[in-house]
Amino acid sequence: MVITVTEEDLGTRIEAVLRRRFAERTVAAEHHGAEFAALWHTAADHALGGKLLRPRMLMDLLPALAKAPVTEKDTARAIDVAADIELLHFAFLLHDDVIDGDLTRRRRPNLIGSLVARRPDEADETALHWGRSSAILLGDLLLSSAVLGFARTDLPAARKERLLALLETTVFETVAGEHSDVALSDGIITADLRTILATSASKTATYSFVLPLRAAAILAGAPVATEEQLTEIGAHLGLAYQLQDDLLSVFGDPDAHGKDPFSDLREGKETAIIAYARMTSHWPAIELRFGETDLSIEDAAEMRDRLRECGAEGFVRGLVAEQLAAVSTVLAEAEEAGTLSADAGRIILTLADRIEGRSR
Repeated sequence: MVITVTEEDLGTRIEAVLRRRFAERTVAAEHHGAEFAALWHTAADHALGGKLLRPRMLMDLLPALAKAPVTEKDTARAIDVAADIELLHFAFLLHDDVIDGDLTRRRRPNLIGSLVARRPDEADETALHWGRSSAILLGDLLLSSAVLGFARTDLPAARKERLLALLETTVFETVAGEHSDVALSDGIITADLRTILATSASKTATYSFVLPLRAAAILAGAPVATEEQLTEIGAHLGLAYQLQDDLLSVFGDPDAHGKDPFSDLREGKETAIIAYARMTSHWPAIELRFGETDLSIEDAAEMRDRLRECGAEGFVRGLVAEQLAAVSTVLAEAEEAGTLSADAGRIILTLADRIEGRSR
């Protein structure tokens, strides 16, 4: 049976699948003690209610890639895969927070911070060890759950093999990107622009854009050539998204994006903004307090102004524009070759417009 599903309905259905999965795990966890059940309950509170960027990307593109009208069975199957992608995303966030030592996300306690806050009578190090250990273990479980979800997808053998190969590549490249990001932060590798862009492409673009776009193609039964075009498109979109995120963290309005203002400057995060600034005469003044955890709002604002004056903001905005222009070029080539439809192109261009104009 062919159905028409609205954007609102899709979001509600994806959220419902995620809620059901966390509820099932919470019930199962009760057999292993109250603390384990509480961990799953807390995880649900942090994992649910997000923008569902990746699942929606998959679901939006699916009907534009399908050769025949999408049925209810097709939709339900895609929603399950979309939910697995969201679980993968949350698993990566948990591990990322452990690596970065973060206790907050978007101005509220993250999972680790919530667990630490519930043990006020314990020594700080004990509470932190508990929170971080719990996040690592839960991230491992969610990662394995996503893998099993992909493996259980009801698809013909050849398409399921493509889906699993995609997931394997995604996890491998994302971990490689995270490893490189840590190496940049710790000064293990040189923080040049080329390395920073390659790290962003691996860490962000691979699982946030390439994965949902290619998964939509596989679920729709699209040819491998379509997948290859979407890989290129996803890489450009993902890099543009990460660069835009870096811009927002330094130059954006914290009331709009909800992040800790200037946190990248306090953490000494190696971004394309900083890579450009290093090549200018302004860098000695910027470097003086870059990476200081007690950086005041006033000093951070002065550093932001110097980054703007040296041309770093304009340079990175230019990189974003280049990546989005590359998306248009690949789309034009794909439509001319017949590997992507005009409808698919419009959906992808709408996504590109959202990236360019995002404020959070």
